[in-house]
Amino acid sequence: MTKSVSSNVGQRALNILLIAFRAVAVLLCLAAFTSYFNPALLSARLPNSASLFTIISSYSSVFGNNTTIPRALTQGWVTQGVIWQIYFGAVFVGLAVAAVAAAACMSLGNNKLRRLGLKVALSGSIAGLGGTLFLTLLATSLNAADTATNFQALMPTMGFAVNFALFGVALLVGLMLWKLLPQPVEGEKYEMDTKFRLFLMIMPFLVLVALFAYLPLWGWRYAFFDYRPDLSLTNENFVGFKWFRFLFEEPARRNELARVLTNTFALSGIGLATAWLPMVFAIFLAEIKANKPRKVVQTLTTIPNFISWVLVYSVAFAIFSTEGFLNWALIEMGIMGDSPNHLLDSNNMWLKMWLWGTWKGLGWSAIIYIAGISSIDPQLYEAAKADGAGRFKRMWHITVPGLLPTFFVLLLLAIANVLSNGLEQYLVFQNPANKDTIEVLDLYIYNYGIEAGRNQIPLATVVGMFKSVISVTLLFAANRASKWLRGETIV
Repeated sequence: MTKSVSSNVGQRALNILLIAFRAVAVLLCLAAFTSYFNPALLSARLPNSASLFTIISSYSSVFGNNTTIPRALTQGWVTQGVIWQIYFGAVFVGLAVAAVAAAACMSLGNNKLRRLGLKVALSGSIAGLGGTLFLTLLATSLNAADTATNFQALMPTMGFAVNFALFGVALLVGLMLWKLLPQPVEGEKYEMDTKFRLFLMIMPFLVLVALFAYLPLWGWRYAFFDYRPDLSLTNENFVGFKWFRFLFEEPARRNELARVLTNTFALSGIGLATAWLPMVFAIFLAEIKANKPRKVVQTLTTIPNFISWVLVYSVAFAIFSTEGFLNWALIEMGIMGDSPNHLLDSNNMWLKMWLWGTWKGLGWSAIIYIAGISSIDPQLYEAAKADGAGRFKRMWHITVPGLLPTFFVLLLLAIANVLSNGLEQYLVFQNPANKDTIEVLDLYIYNYGIEAGRNQIPLATVVGMFKSVISVTLLFAANRASKWLRGETIV
């Protein structure tokens, strides 16, 4: 009985230590992507927004010609050797973080795989402590140098302290795990449960989503400051909800926002109303029985998706501008007497943008429906044909119902993105003559955040925040409507 209780206590302690070790690994990874906890920011001349990952992966953005480091080198404030020491110190710490993270993943396996992971973790923790200590000593020597004032050497205590503490905890927990972890059975292989293998397979994509979809939300804080690119966010330029009030207080601003939203909803509405076109195109494409013509059509309709909007506009300019091919041909045939510039004409701009977007994305959007058609049981078509159903009846009663679930899922996602029309298409087609009818919300944010002046960045951030909140609201509303109408949801 006593042995059983002791075994349970030991297993509970082992599980707690494993959870603690994985938590430390996650914190180390988060610190590697956060500039505030970067132990390699040894000088104020380095970009204060650079994280440890940025320094490792993009040397030129931190030490390149577009930074202030070259001037520090030419003035003799610091040597190239010091720059390389900073860089290699960051790489050393980054590799240590990667080792601890890999060990945390291996801790999901059996005892043999866990012990191998602990060897990697202990080595990585020791290397991390050494790398952090090296950067600490380097920062101390820079501060003590005669050129410290010009080089603006500093010592980011928080970055050093946090990384050193996390590596220390990882080392301590790793040693305790090594003591408590049972020895592997002789002949035991490295194994891991299927659920954990699948989790590790999808984890890189979850990390990418977190980095590019959720981490940028930290930029919403700019909406509460009078921000300029050459200033930092401090209590002095904190303005609270000033920009939120500014967006709605002025009648002119409200009218401008109403115009932009009208364009946005109109273009998105046209897209939603014609969302069935890729499905219909895929159905008719699948009805082409000759393999070679079907491949030619599919290829020709898919290629435009890979053409940038800049090149698309170049083609449009060559055809529809004042001296474009179309005007020249119409004038030569005597159909038109003058030579108008269709790109400067704001009439029917919504329809024009929809046509260009449909031409570019129709073939690509049909791919998922083509895949859906291939998954429909061929016996259904054979049975319908034996019952005397013609081609169009088979399409209507078999193919269309088979594709409707996919269509509704894509439609719900399109409704959630009703405010995200994109930027590139409207940016390249925008000009002073058609701006009033082509400026959608994404383009409005760009114009105010980048082109209108640096003091407009907070206002553009506020508009972006409202856009995200409304998009999420529309997604859940569409999801609830789908549950009510179809009995199925996607969220």
